[in-house]
Amino acid sequence: FFESSKSVCYFLLPTVRPLDATMTSRRLLSSASSAAASSSSRMMSTAAAPTFTTSLIPSRSGNLGVIELNNPSALNALNLDMVRSLNSVLPVWQSDTTLKATMFVGAHGKRPTFCAGGDVKSVYEAGRGLTAEGEPDEVAAGQRQHGYGERRLLTGDFFREEYVMNHAIATQDHEKMPQVSIWDGVVMGGGVGVSIHGKYRVATENTLFAMPETAIGLFPDVGGTWWLPRLKGGVGQYLALTGARLKANDLVYAGVATHYVSWQNLGRLRASLIAAAEKEEAGGDCAAGVLRIYHEDAGPEDSFLSKHAEEIETIFGDRDRAVEEIVVALEDMSSSGSGFAAKTLETLRKVSPTSLKVTHEGIRRGASLPSIAECLQMEYRMAQGFMREGSDFYEGIRAVLVDKDNEPNWNPKELEAVTDEEVATYFQSLGENELVLEQENVSML
Repeated sequence: FFESSKSVCYFLLPTVRPLDATMTSRRLLSSASSAAASSSSRMMSTAAAPTFTTSLIPSRSGNLGVIELNNPSALNALNLDMVRSLNSVLPVWQSDTTLKATMFVGAHGKRPTFCAGGDVKSVYEAGRGLTAEGEPDEVAAGQRQHGYGERRLLTGDFFREEYVMNHAIATQDHEKMPQVSIWDGVVMGGGVGVSIHGKYRVATENTLFAMPETAIGLFPDVGGTWWLPRLKGGVGQYLALTGARLKANDLVYAGVATHYVSWQNLGRLRASLIAAAEKEEAGGDCAAGVLRIYHEDAGPEDSFLSKHAEEIETIFGDRDRAVEEIVVALEDMSSSGSGFAAKTLETLRKVSPTSLKVTHEGIRRGASLPSIAECLQMEYRMAQGFMREGSDFYEGIRAVLVDKDNEPNWNPKELEAVTDEEVATYFQSLGENELVLEQENVSML
Protein backbone atom coordinates (compact mmCIF):
# COMPACT_ATOMS: atom_id res chain seq x y z
CA PHE A 1 0.00 0.00 0.00
CA PHE A 2 1.80 3.12 -1.22
CA GLU A 3 0.21 6.57 -1.07
CA SER A 4 3.08 8.39 -2.75
CA SER A 5 6.73 8.00 -3.59
CA LYS A 6 7.50 9.01 0.00
CA SER A 7 5.18 6.42 1.58
CA VAL A 8 6.46 3.59 3.71
CA CYS A 9 4.28 0.51 4.24
CA TYR A 10 4.38 -1.32 7.59
CA PHE A 11 3.49 -4.98 8.05
CA LEU A 12 3.05 -5.99 11.63
CA LEU A 13 5.34 -8.92 12.28
CA PRO A 14 7.01 -9.62 15.65
CA THR A 15 8.24 -6.00 15.56
CA VAL A 16 6.94 -3.08 13.55
CA ARG A 17 9.37 -2.10 10.80
CA PRO A 18 9.30 -0.81 7.24
CA LEU A 19 8.54 -3.45 4.64
CA ASP A 20 11.70 -4.84 3.06
CA ALA A 21 11.60 -3.70 -0.56
CA THR A 22 13.05 -7.02 -1.67
CA MET A 23 10.21 -9.04 -0.18
CA THR A 24 8.56 -10.90 -3.03
CA SER A 25 4.82 -11.25 -3.60
CA ARG A 26 5.17 -14.96 -2.84
CA ARG A 27 6.47 -14.19 0.62
CA LEU A 28 3.68 -11.68 1.20
CA LEU A 29 1.03 -14.18 0.16
CA SER A 30 2.58 -16.82 2.36
CA SER A 31 2.52 -14.50 5.38
CA ALA A 32 -1.08 -13.52 4.71
CA SER A 33 -2.15 -17.15 4.33
CA SER A 34 -0.49 -18.11 7.60
CA ALA A 35 -2.24 -15.27 9.40
CA ALA A 36 -5.59 -16.20 7.92
CA ALA A 37 -5.18 -19.85 8.86
CA SER A 38 -4.25 -18.90 12.41
CA SER A 39 -7.26 -16.59 12.70
CA SER A 40 -9.77 -19.17 11.45
CA SER A 41 -8.60 -21.80 13.91
CA ARG A 42 -8.77 -19.55 16.93
CA MET A 43 -12.31 -19.24 18.29
CA MET A 44 -12.30 -20.33 21.90
CA SER A 45 -8.58 -19.84 22.55
CA THR A 46 -6.73 -16.72 21.49
CA ALA A 47 -3.17 -17.68 22.37
CA ALA A 48 -0.17 -16.89 20.15
CA ALA A 49 -2.08 -14.51 17.89
CA PRO A 50 -0.10 -12.87 15.08
CA THR A 51 0.18 -9.09 14.89
CA PHE A 52 0.25 -9.22 11.09
CA THR A 53 -3.00 -8.95 9.19
CA THR A 54 -3.86 -7.68 5.73
CA SER A 55 -7.14 -6.36 7.20
CA LEU A 56 -5.32 -3.42 8.75
CA ILE A 57 -2.61 -1.60 6.83
CA PRO A 58 -0.39 0.98 8.55
CA SER A 59 1.64 3.21 6.23
CA ARG A 60 3.56 6.43 6.39
CA SER A 61 3.34 9.35 3.97
CA GLY A 62 6.14 11.67 5.01
CA ASN A 63 5.39 12.62 8.59
CA LEU A 64 1.76 11.47 8.45
CA GLY A 65 0.96 8.00 9.75
CA VAL A 66 -2.04 6.38 8.03
CA ILE A 67 -4.10 3.45 9.31
CA GLU A 68 -6.35 1.86 6.68
CA LEU A 69 -9.06 -0.49 7.95
CA ASN A 70 -8.99 -2.99 5.11
CA ASN A 71 -11.75 -5.51 5.72
CA PRO A 72 -14.39 -4.26 3.25
CA SER A 73 -16.19 -7.59 2.82
CA ALA A 74 -17.14 -7.27 6.52
CA LEU A 75 -17.64 -3.48 6.35
CA ASN A 76 -14.20 -3.12 7.96
CA ALA A 77 -15.44 -4.71 11.20
CA LEU A 78 -12.65 -5.00 13.76
CA ASN A 79 -11.50 -8.53 14.52
CA LEU A 80 -8.97 -9.51 17.16
CA ASP A 81 -6.03 -9.56 14.74
CA MET A 82 -6.84 -5.98 13.67
CA VAL A 83 -7.02 -4.89 17.30
CA ARG A 84 -3.69 -6.55 18.04
CA SER A 85 -2.13 -4.92 15.01
CA LEU A 86 -3.23 -1.52 16.28
CA ASN A 87 -1.92 -2.32 19.74
CA SER A 88 1.43 -3.11 18.12
CA VAL A 89 1.76 -0.08 15.88
CA LEU A 90 0.24 2.68 18.04
CA PRO A 91 2.93 2.66 20.78
CA VAL A 92 5.65 2.76 18.11
CA TRP A 93 4.06 5.71 16.33
CA GLN A 94 3.27 7.56 19.54
CA SER A 95 6.93 7.43 20.56
CA ASP A 96 8.15 8.55 17.11
CA THR A 97 8.85 12.29 17.34
CA THR A 98 9.10 12.61 13.55
CA LEU A 99 5.41 11.77 13.11
CA LYS A 100 3.25 14.91 13.23
CA ALA A 101 -0.24 13.41 12.85
CA THR A 102 -2.11 10.16 12.31
CA MET A 103 -5.05 9.47 10.01
CA PHE A 104 -7.61 6.65 10.11
CA VAL A 105 -9.47 5.73 6.93
CA GLY A 106 -11.66 2.83 5.82
CA ALA A 107 -11.34 0.82 2.62
CA HIS A 108 -14.53 0.98 0.57
CA GLY A 109 -16.27 -2.08 -0.83
CA LYS A 110 -19.78 -1.99 -2.29
CA ARG A 111 -20.64 1.01 -0.12
CA PRO A 112 -18.64 3.74 1.62
CA THR A 113 -17.50 2.42 4.98
CA PHE A 114 -15.25 3.57 7.78
CA CYS A 115 -15.89 0.71 10.22
CA ALA A 116 -19.23 -0.92 10.99
CA GLY A 117 -18.24 -2.23 14.43
CA GLY A 118 -16.49 -5.14 16.07
CA ASP A 119 -16.52 -8.75 14.95
CA VAL A 120 -19.25 -9.70 17.41
CA LYS A 121 -20.24 -12.79 15.45
CA SER A 122 -16.88 -14.40 16.21
CA VAL A 123 -17.32 -13.48 19.87
CA TYR A 124 -20.80 -15.04 19.76
CA GLU A 125 -19.41 -18.26 18.28
CA ALA A 126 -16.69 -18.40 20.91
CA GLY A 127 -19.16 -17.87 23.73
CA ARG A 128 -21.42 -20.58 22.34
CA GLY A 129 -18.50 -23.00 22.12
CA LEU A 130 -18.59 -23.15 18.33
CA THR A 131 -15.88 -23.41 15.71
CA ALA A 132 -15.69 -21.03 12.73
CA GLU A 133 -17.95 -23.47 10.85
CA GLY A 134 -20.64 -23.24 13.55
CA GLU A 135 -19.99 -26.72 14.91
CA PRO A 136 -19.44 -27.48 18.62
CA ASP A 137 -15.82 -27.22 19.73
CA GLU A 138 -15.41 -30.56 21.49
CA VAL A 139 -12.08 -29.64 23.06
CA ALA A 140 -12.80 -26.20 24.48
CA ALA A 141 -16.56 -26.10 25.00
CA GLY A 142 -17.60 -26.40 28.61
CA GLN A 143 -14.07 -26.39 30.03
CA ARG A 144 -14.09 -22.79 31.27
CA GLN A 145 -16.67 -20.12 31.94
CA HIS A 146 -17.27 -17.21 29.64
CA GLY A 147 -18.11 -13.84 31.10
CA TYR A 148 -15.55 -13.55 33.87
CA GLY A 149 -12.62 -12.05 31.96
CA GLU A 150 -10.63 -15.24 31.57
CA ARG A 151 -7.61 -14.87 29.35
CA ARG A 152 -7.23 -16.99 26.22
CA LEU A 153 -10.98 -16.90 25.72
CA LEU A 154 -12.11 -14.67 22.88
CA THR A 155 -15.04 -13.43 24.97
CA GLY A 156 -12.52 -11.94 27.39
CA ASP A 157 -9.53 -11.14 25.19
CA PHE A 158 -11.40 -9.30 22.44
CA PHE A 159 -12.94 -6.69 24.73
CA ARG A 160 -9.86 -6.37 26.93
CA GLU A 161 -7.50 -5.74 24.03
CA GLU A 162 -9.98 -3.51 22.20
CA TYR A 163 -10.38 -1.31 25.27
CA VAL A 164 -6.59 -1.11 25.70
CA MET A 165 -6.45 0.19 22.12
CA ASN A 166 -9.26 2.70 22.77
CA HIS A 167 -7.36 3.97 25.80
CA ALA A 168 -4.11 4.29 23.82
CA ILE A 169 -5.87 6.52 21.28
CA ALA A 170 -7.56 8.60 23.98
CA THR A 171 -4.29 9.23 25.82
CA GLN A 172 -2.20 10.01 22.74
CA ASP A 173 -0.64 13.50 22.84
CA HIS A 174 -3.10 15.02 20.38
CA GLU A 175 -1.56 18.48 20.66
CA LYS A 176 1.70 17.24 19.18
CA MET A 177 0.32 14.35 17.11
CA PRO A 178 -3.42 14.73 16.48
CA GLN A 179 -5.49 11.87 15.07
CA VAL A 180 -7.73 12.66 12.11
CA SER A 181 -10.46 10.10 11.38
CA ILE A 182 -12.28 10.24 8.05
CA TRP A 183 -15.88 9.12 8.62
CA ASP A 184 -16.71 8.56 4.97
CA GLY A 185 -19.44 5.94 5.23
CA VAL A 186 -20.74 3.64 7.97
CA VAL A 187 -19.40 4.35 11.48
CA MET A 188 -20.73 2.11 14.22
CA GLY A 189 -19.64 0.39 17.44
CA GLY A 190 -15.97 -0.49 17.27
CA GLY A 191 -15.52 2.01 14.44
CA VAL A 192 -16.60 4.72 16.86
CA GLY A 193 -14.07 3.40 19.37
CA VAL A 194 -11.06 3.81 17.07
CA SER A 195 -12.00 7.39 16.20
CA ILE A 196 -14.17 9.19 18.77
CA HIS A 197 -11.29 9.55 21.22
CA GLY A 198 -9.05 11.18 18.60
CA LYS A 199 -8.89 14.95 18.24
CA TYR A 200 -10.60 15.30 14.85
CA ARG A 201 -13.55 13.41 13.32
CA VAL A 202 -14.41 14.38 9.76
CA ALA A 203 -17.91 13.58 8.49
CA THR A 204 -18.98 13.53 4.84
CA GLU A 205 -22.30 13.27 3.00
CA ASN A 206 -21.79 9.47 3.12
CA THR A 207 -21.55 9.27 6.92
CA LEU A 208 -24.00 7.01 8.76
CA PHE A 209 -23.23 6.93 12.48
CA ALA A 210 -24.80 4.86 15.26
CA MET A 211 -24.20 2.98 18.50
CA PRO A 212 -26.87 0.29 17.97
CA GLU A 213 -25.79 -2.19 20.62
CA THR A 214 -29.06 -2.37 22.59
CA ALA A 215 -30.61 -3.99 19.49
CA ILE A 216 -28.20 -6.93 19.76
CA GLY A 217 -28.37 -7.40 23.52
CA LEU A 218 -25.20 -5.45 24.31
CA PHE A 219 -24.43 -1.84 25.33
CA PRO A 220 -22.59 1.13 23.75
CA ASP A 221 -19.04 0.36 24.82
CA VAL A 222 -15.54 1.31 23.52
CA GLY A 223 -15.63 4.36 25.79
CA GLY A 224 -19.29 5.17 25.23
CA THR A 225 -19.92 5.58 28.95
CA TRP A 226 -17.31 8.37 28.88
CA TRP A 227 -18.30 10.51 25.91
CA LEU A 228 -22.05 9.88 25.58
CA PRO A 229 -23.09 11.34 28.98
CA ARG A 230 -20.97 14.39 28.22
CA LEU A 231 -23.06 15.39 25.21
CA LYS A 232 -25.49 18.20 25.95
CA GLY A 233 -29.26 18.18 26.04
CA GLY A 234 -29.83 14.48 26.73
CA VAL A 235 -28.47 13.56 23.29
CA GLY A 236 -26.03 11.02 24.69
CA GLN A 237 -28.64 9.03 26.59
CA TYR A 238 -30.98 9.19 23.59
CA LEU A 239 -28.30 7.78 21.29
CA ALA A 240 -27.23 5.13 23.81
CA LEU A 241 -30.69 3.72 24.44
CA THR A 242 -32.17 3.95 20.95
CA GLY A 243 -29.15 3.39 18.70
CA ALA A 244 -30.46 6.24 16.52
CA ARG A 245 -28.72 6.62 13.17
CA LEU A 246 -27.21 10.02 12.54
CA LYS A 247 -26.08 11.89 9.45
CA ALA A 248 -23.29 14.42 9.12
CA ASN A 249 -25.37 17.45 10.09
CA ASP A 250 -26.53 15.67 13.28
CA LEU A 251 -22.94 14.86 14.19
CA VAL A 252 -21.75 18.43 13.66
CA TYR A 253 -24.74 19.75 15.61
CA ALA A 254 -23.98 17.50 18.58
CA GLY A 255 -20.22 18.08 18.46
CA VAL A 256 -19.54 14.42 17.74
CA ALA A 257 -17.97 15.29 14.38
CA THR A 258 -15.51 18.17 14.47
CA HIS A 259 -15.61 18.93 10.72
CA TYR A 260 -17.58 18.32 7.56
CA VAL A 261 -15.82 17.80 4.21
CA SER A 262 -17.45 16.66 0.96
CA TRP A 263 -16.19 13.26 -0.11
CA GLN A 264 -14.83 14.62 -3.42
CA ASN A 265 -12.45 16.86 -1.44
CA LEU A 266 -11.00 14.07 0.71
CA GLY A 267 -8.10 13.40 -1.65
CA ARG A 268 -7.03 17.03 -1.55
CA LEU A 269 -7.49 17.11 2.21
CA ARG A 270 -5.19 14.14 2.57
CA ALA A 271 -2.54 15.65 0.32
CA SER A 272 -2.69 18.89 2.30
CA LEU A 273 -2.30 17.02 5.59
CA ILE A 274 0.77 15.25 4.22
CA ALA A 275 2.24 18.58 3.15
CA ALA A 276 1.44 20.22 6.50
CA ALA A 277 3.05 17.34 8.40
CA GLU A 278 6.25 17.80 6.37
CA LYS A 279 6.85 21.30 7.72
CA GLU A 280 9.70 21.33 10.18
CA GLU A 281 7.93 23.01 13.09
CA ALA A 282 8.62 22.13 16.68
CA GLY A 283 5.50 20.65 18.21
CA GLY A 284 2.08 22.11 17.49
CA ASP A 285 -0.99 20.83 15.70
CA CYS A 286 -0.29 20.53 11.97
CA ALA A 287 -3.85 19.42 11.14
CA ALA A 288 -5.90 22.28 12.61
CA GLY A 289 -5.21 24.83 9.88
CA VAL A 290 -5.74 22.32 7.07
CA LEU A 291 -9.09 21.20 8.47
CA ARG A 292 -10.24 24.81 8.83
CA ILE A 293 -9.57 25.34 5.12
CA TYR A 294 -11.54 22.29 3.98
CA HIS A 295 -14.39 22.50 6.51
CA GLU A 296 -17.80 23.13 4.92
CA ASP A 297 -21.25 23.98 6.28
CA ALA A 298 -23.10 20.75 7.07
CA GLY A 299 -26.33 22.55 7.92
CA PRO A 300 -26.53 21.50 11.58
CA GLU A 301 -29.55 23.74 12.17
CA ASP A 302 -31.53 21.51 9.78
CA SER A 303 -30.50 18.25 11.45
CA PHE A 304 -32.85 15.74 13.03
CA LEU A 305 -31.26 16.33 16.42
CA SER A 306 -31.72 20.08 16.11
CA LYS A 307 -35.37 19.80 15.07
CA HIS A 308 -36.16 17.49 18.01
CA ALA A 309 -33.81 19.03 20.56
CA GLU A 310 -36.57 20.10 22.94
CA GLU A 311 -38.25 16.68 22.90
CA ILE A 312 -34.93 14.87 23.39
CA GLU A 313 -33.95 17.02 26.36
CA THR A 314 -37.42 16.72 27.92
CA ILE A 315 -37.35 12.92 27.78
CA PHE A 316 -33.65 12.03 28.07
CA GLY A 317 -32.08 15.05 29.76
CA ASP A 318 -32.35 13.67 33.31
CA ARG A 319 -29.89 10.77 33.65
CA ASP A 320 -31.48 9.73 36.96
CA ARG A 321 -34.88 9.15 35.37
CA ALA A 322 -35.50 5.39 35.26
CA VAL A 323 -35.99 3.66 31.93
CA GLU A 324 -39.58 2.83 32.88
CA GLU A 325 -40.18 6.52 33.52
CA ILE A 326 -38.70 7.39 30.15
CA VAL A 327 -41.16 5.02 28.51
CA VAL A 328 -44.09 6.57 30.38
CA ALA A 329 -42.96 10.07 29.36
CA LEU A 330 -42.74 8.96 25.73
CA GLU A 331 -46.23 7.46 25.93
CA ASP A 332 -47.60 10.74 27.25
CA MET A 333 -45.79 12.75 24.58
CA SER A 334 -46.91 10.35 21.87
CA SER A 335 -50.54 10.60 22.95
CA SER A 336 -50.22 14.36 22.48
CA GLY A 337 -49.33 13.82 18.84
CA SER A 338 -45.54 13.68 18.83
CA GLY A 339 -44.30 11.56 15.94
CA PHE A 340 -40.80 11.63 17.44
CA ALA A 341 -42.07 10.12 20.69
CA ALA A 342 -44.10 7.44 18.87
CA LYS A 343 -41.11 6.38 16.77
CA THR A 344 -38.74 6.38 19.76
CA LEU A 345 -41.20 4.34 21.80
CA GLU A 346 -41.46 1.80 19.00
CA THR A 347 -37.67 1.46 18.96
CA LEU A 348 -37.34 1.00 22.72
CA ARG A 349 -39.96 -1.74 22.70
CA LYS A 350 -37.94 -3.75 20.18
CA VAL A 351 -34.53 -3.73 21.84
CA SER A 352 -33.32 -5.79 24.80
CA PRO A 353 -34.90 -4.68 28.11
CA THR A 354 -31.78 -5.86 29.95
CA SER A 355 -29.54 -3.88 27.59
CA LEU A 356 -31.65 -0.78 28.15
CA LYS A 357 -31.34 -0.96 31.92
CA VAL A 358 -27.64 -1.86 31.97
CA THR A 359 -26.86 0.85 29.40
CA HIS A 360 -28.84 3.42 31.40
CA GLU A 361 -26.92 2.54 34.56
CA GLY A 362 -23.60 2.63 32.70
CA ILE A 363 -24.33 6.10 31.34
CA ARG A 364 -25.39 7.28 34.79
CA ARG A 365 -22.22 5.97 36.43
CA GLY A 366 -19.95 7.06 33.60
CA ALA A 367 -21.11 10.66 33.92
CA SER A 368 -19.45 10.92 37.33
CA LEU A 369 -16.28 8.92 36.66
CA PRO A 370 -13.19 11.16 36.40
CA SER A 371 -11.33 9.39 33.61
CA ILE A 372 -11.86 7.37 30.46
CA ALA A 373 -9.68 4.65 32.00
CA GLU A 374 -12.21 4.14 34.77
CA CYS A 375 -15.07 4.11 32.26
CA LEU A 376 -13.33 1.43 30.17
CA GLN A 377 -12.64 -0.62 33.29
CA MET A 378 -16.33 -0.43 34.16
CA GLU A 379 -17.27 -1.30 30.59
CA TYR A 380 -15.10 -4.41 30.72
CA ARG A 381 -17.13 -5.62 33.67
CA MET A 382 -20.33 -4.82 31.77
CA ALA A 383 -19.13 -6.58 28.62
CA GLN A 384 -18.27 -9.70 30.58
CA GLY A 385 -21.75 -9.70 32.07
CA PHE A 386 -23.15 -9.92 28.55
CA MET A 387 -20.80 -12.81 27.71
CA ARG A 388 -22.31 -15.13 30.33
CA GLU A 389 -24.50 -18.03 29.40
CA GLY A 390 -28.12 -17.05 28.82
CA SER A 391 -27.32 -13.40 28.14
CA ASP A 392 -29.43 -11.45 25.66
CA PHE A 393 -26.24 -10.91 23.63
CA TYR A 394 -26.39 -14.45 22.26
CA GLU A 395 -30.05 -14.11 21.35
CA GLY A 396 -29.48 -10.72 19.74
CA ILE A 397 -26.62 -11.92 17.56
CA ARG A 398 -28.58 -15.04 16.64
CA ALA A 399 -31.54 -12.98 15.50
CA VAL A 400 -29.59 -10.29 13.64
CA LEU A 401 -26.45 -11.99 12.30
CA VAL A 402 -26.93 -15.77 12.41
CA ASP A 403 -30.53 -16.75 11.61
CA LYS A 404 -31.31 -13.18 10.52
CA ASP A 405 -34.99 -13.49 11.41
CA ASN A 406 -34.80 -10.20 13.35
CA GLU A 407 -37.11 -11.66 15.99
CA PRO A 408 -35.07 -11.88 19.19
CA ASN A 409 -36.64 -13.64 22.13
CA TRP A 410 -35.38 -11.42 24.95
CA ASN A 411 -35.21 -12.81 28.47
CA PRO A 412 -36.87 -11.18 30.27
CA LYS A 413 -39.23 -9.57 27.80
CA GLU A 414 -40.41 -6.72 30.01
CA LEU A 415 -38.48 -3.84 31.55
CA GLU A 416 -40.18 -4.34 34.89
CA ALA A 417 -38.79 -7.88 35.10
CA VAL A 418 -35.19 -6.64 34.93
CA THR A 419 -34.44 -6.06 38.61
CA ASP A 420 -31.89 -3.68 40.11
CA GLU A 421 -30.14 -6.71 41.57
CA GLU A 422 -29.76 -8.22 38.09
CA VAL A 423 -28.41 -4.95 36.68
CA ALA A 424 -25.86 -4.77 39.52
CA THR A 425 -24.34 -8.09 38.46
CA TYR A 426 -23.07 -6.41 35.27
CA PHE A 427 -20.92 -4.09 37.37
CA GLN A 428 -19.45 -6.65 39.78
CA SER A 429 -15.71 -7.04 40.21
CA LEU A 430 -13.83 -9.54 38.05
CA GLY A 431 -11.14 -10.03 40.69
CA GLU A 432 -7.77 -10.88 39.18
CA ASN A 433 -9.26 -10.57 35.69
CA GLU A 434 -10.07 -6.87 35.98
CA LEU A 435 -8.97 -4.59 33.13
CA VAL A 436 -6.02 -2.50 34.35
CA LEU A 437 -5.31 0.88 32.73
CA GLU A 438 -3.42 3.99 33.76
CA GLN A 439 -5.73 6.61 35.27
CA GLU A 440 -5.68 9.60 32.94
CA ASN A 441 -8.42 12.16 32.41
CA VAL A 442 -8.48 12.69 28.66
CA SER A 443 -11.33 13.60 26.33
CA MET A 444 -11.36 15.13 22.89
CA LEU A 445 -15.11 15.96 23.01
